[in-house]
Amino acid sequence: MENILYQATIFLLTAVIAVPIAARLGLGSVLGYLAAGILIGPILGLVGSNETEDLLHVAEFGVVMMLFLIGLELDPRALWAMRHKLIGLGGLQIGLTGGAVVVAAMLMGMHLNTAIAVGMIFALSSTAIVLQTLSEKGLMQTGGGRSAFSVLLTQDIAVIPMLAILPLFAMPELFEIASDGSIHKETAAHHGEHTLSLVEGLPGWGVTLVTIGVVGAIVIGGMYLTRPVFRFIHAARLPEMYTALALLIVVGIAFLMILVGLSPALGTFLAGMLLANSEFRHELESDIEPFKGLLLGLFFITVGAQIDFAVLARSPGQIIGLAVGLIALKATILFFLGRAFGLRKRNLMLFTLSLAQAGEFGFVLISFSTQQNVLPLWASERLLLVVALTMLITPALFILYDLLSKYASDQTDDEQHEEDEVDERGTVIIAGIGRFGQIVNRLVRSAGFQTVVLDHDMRTIEMMRQFGVKGFFGDPTRPEMLHAAGLGEAKVLVVAMDDREASLKLVAYARRERPDLHIVARAYDRGQVFRLYQAGANDIVREMFDSSLRAGRYVLENVGLSEYEAAQAEHIFYRHDRYSVQELAELWREDVPVAKNKAYIERAKELETELEARLLAQTEENTKKSA
Repeated sequence: MENILYQATIFLLTAVIAVPIAARLGLGSVLGYLAAGILIGPILGLVGSNETEDLLHVAEFGVVMMLFLIGLELDPRALWAMRHKLIGLGGLQIGLTGGAVVVAAMLMGMHLNTAIAVGMIFALSSTAIVLQTLSEKGLMQTGGGRSAFSVLLTQDIAVIPMLAILPLFAMPELFEIASDGSIHKETAAHHGEHTLSLVEGLPGWGVTLVTIGVVGAIVIGGMYLTRPVFRFIHAARLPEMYTALALLIVVGIAFLMILVGLSPALGTFLAGMLLANSEFRHELESDIEPFKGLLLGLFFITVGAQIDFAVLARSPGQIIGLAVGLIALKATILFFLGRAFGLRKRNLMLFTLSLAQAGEFGFVLISFSTQQNVLPLWASERLLLVVALTMLITPALFILYDLLSKYASDQTDDEQHEEDEVDERGTVIIAGIGRFGQIVNRLVRSAGFQTVVLDHDMRTIEMMRQFGVKGFFGDPTRPEMLHAAGLGEAKVLVVAMDDREASLKLVAYARRERPDLHIVARAYDRGQVFRLYQAGANDIVREMFDSSLRAGRYVLENVGLSEYEAAQAEHIFYRHDRYSVQELAELWREDVPVAKNKAYIERAKELETELEARLLAQTEENTKKSA
């Protein structure tokens, strides 16, 4: 017990110190966990190889949980909509990179089976580091960011079949090169360990039937049994039962897959996809996320603790050369793929540099391949170092992108930028994020409501992203963009664009599509107010009206009226002006100049007289009260 508590204290303490420091330096949590493992393992020697191997078996369950959560995020319909980029761009990246690495590995003298495993490992990039950095820099909605996300998503999905097929490349004999250069034969025997199995001793057709039966049970259970079980648990009114059920789903499915000799990650990923459309999806995510984060962090710590820096010290040039060569190889393939799929300039640079490293799933595959006797120990030691070094270099690649993008002769006209793909829907759609739209957006979001911001000014969008405000670049008047932003379900549309004609076009289209939609529009002057009113806007705000009204109240406060009296006058003027606008809008005609519209002029005079009478009556009433 004392030893377990000691190990837990060491691992948790180093994680609590190292991970926040790495996050503040912009290196990401994965590198923080690796640094923590390196610190307590190779550097300080606080944990030995036996302890880390035992912990690794537990920590690998974090990978299973990660794949379950990835499955929860992947709505099958969304995957189908992204199929061209997933299969085309992502599939080609994995295939070309893996193939190139296999050829290079065989030229270096590796066995074909080992080379294929290395190709799979190096074909992957770091989802954790790249997505976190893209989000922090506000680059997720750029063309390069979206393409990088598509490739990372394809890689995450590809991990499942990789884990499933890697055991097929196991070899009966592997060779370990000792430090003295001699070659030692390493057998692949499992020492006759007895494990539970549903298929052991069955004929081939029996194994197939049992395997299909277990997978079918997982599919049917995910589709039909989870809802009744969740409702049963909900009736108990015990929050911890949700957590217990979430863990039971993951642990139970992983165990069933092991019983039939399949990868537990494959089963949990499949179950996650089946539950992606469930109303309990968010509950499952929130319950499992802390366990996944801790176990996955523990996995990376154990990987860091197992890195043998003696190997790096023996051949630093070879290890560093392999890391730099891998980055160069992947960057070259990514560059030509990006160009083939229409990426240019900054987007192409971002796509190329962001995915050029190896990733955290490489550690998973290295560990799994070593256990399955696909990789010899000497190779896994070197591969761990190469993956870790490329991930450490990743922040420098993003710094390089920042430097190059400043000097890139990218398109200056907004129309030449590729429009963003709107992947969010909100209760409120805000078209235009200038000074007017920014204030509306801040107020609405601060009150806890979801907004979707659209603007055709790329510079404004990029500036707002630096402040953490997510916006989508594109023409808000385009029907496809509006519907992607959720026009069919939104409650309010805010039209805050500078272009008067575009504002009218947008209001008219939105009113035709959604007669029940509440439209708040910004107007330049009273003439535009009338146009927007006739186009179908509900609330129309003249951009200078409220500020002018407030200035008028300040004037009244300083010429003799009290604050209360000035506020009353402001309120009367505001309400009367809204009424006047509605009255005059019925008489206003765009094809007739105001000076020649007699009915309009007469009604305007009448309304002005009514306003003066109301203000005078209020003044007399205040005088009587004060007397």
